[in-house]
Amino acid sequence: MDGAGRLWILVTLLLTLAGAAAAAATTRRRHAYAAMMYMGTPRDYEFYVAMRVMMRSLAKLNVDADLVVIASVDVPVRWVQTFLVSYDRVVMLDSDNIFLQRTDELFQCGQFCAVFINPCIFHTGLFVLQGFLASYFPDLLGQPLFHPPTNGTKLDGTYRLPLGYQMDASYYYLKLRWSIPCGPNSVITFPSAPWLKPWYWWSWPVLPLGLSWHEQRRKNLGYGSEVPVLLIQAIMYAGIIAVTRMARPSLSKLCYNRRPEKSIMILHAMLKVAAMWSIFAAYTVPFFLIPRTVHPLLGWSLYMLGVASLSSIVINIFLLPPLPVLTVLLGILGSLLVMAFPWYSDGVVRALAVFAYAFCCAPVAWASLMKVSSSLQNLLEREAFFPRLGESTQMPEFNKLY
Repeated sequence: MDGAGRLWILVTLLLTLAGAAAAAATTRRRHAYAAMMYMGTPRDYEFYVAMRVMMRSLAKLNVDADLVVIASVDVPVRWVQTFLVSYDRVVMLDSDNIFLQRTDELFQCGQFCAVFINPCIFHTGLFVLQGFLASYFPDLLGQPLFHPPTNGTKLDGTYRLPLGYQMDASYYYLKLRWSIPCGPNSVITFPSAPWLKPWYWWSWPVLPLGLSWHEQRRKNLGYGSEVPVLLIQAIMYAGIIAVTRMARPSLSKLCYNRRPEKSIMILHAMLKVAAMWSIFAAYTVPFFLIPRTVHPLLGWSLYMLGVASLSSIVINIFLLPPLPVLTVLLGILGSLLVMAFPWYSDGVVRALAVFAYAFCCAPVAWASLMKVSSSLQNLLEREAFFPRLGESTQMPEFNKLY
């Protein structure tokens, strides 16, 4: 092939690459939803799951923007700038948001737009940013409210966003419904206590909207990573219940000895403390073994199964009556039903119902505790435990003759 032919092929390749680059430039999106995921905290996995749920919900709404996650503090600053300078406007997000509908009209807002959940301080869970954030906004509270232009033009300046773009979940808990007339009800945010975020299984039904977040996760992400752990724990708890039921006679024989012995106060006190701590452990250990981000219905069901299984061990070892030991578990189940009741008129009535239930259950819980204590005392009076070391447990004379 001569030099002219090679030159022609090179020119053709350059034109092809230029055309592809031009096509990519024309189809490249000029807006982005961006979120930062901080690493190095004890709750990294939970926020990772929350970030995935939020991004999947945005993708399912077919938003006309890129989805960007700044996933690590180790990302060099020049890389971050390279990724973000190609966008005209960016909506910065926290991971504890739920999108109910598209919010692409936010890209028509000005250089900086944010929501005031607090009357005096804007909330950083969602804000619109154009360019680099290198200034303060002391006059943002006095700026006009953002209303998206119907002709699709982009505004300049700073604006306040309507509260519907950051609906604080605490407002819902007051009325148990949304009553925010200003702006579209598009985004729910959960700026609550860190350990009551909606992705934790124990946050529902304490906070009713936690179930809405898990419904978003079920539709967009699923629970494939947690289900095997739940199955293993459920099988283990069921096996414990079966073994303790079958081994109950042998456990009783090991612990029960009718030979009269002199009571030792220290050992008796240690026995009572051991029994109470065992009951406490039976109620707390299953809570910490359950994966934190499972569905609340699965989490609470597994917790109750775990408490019942570990309590069965305590009941058999210390020969306790089952009902007083499990009274607290029944009380927890009742409180969940009271909080999950869906027909309260508002949050105040719901809170009063929970308070009334707790007031009625407190004497029952105290009576069950006294019943457990009296059962332990009766057991000690029968000298069922701790024969003296070094003494043989010989049968009485009349038993020998018989």
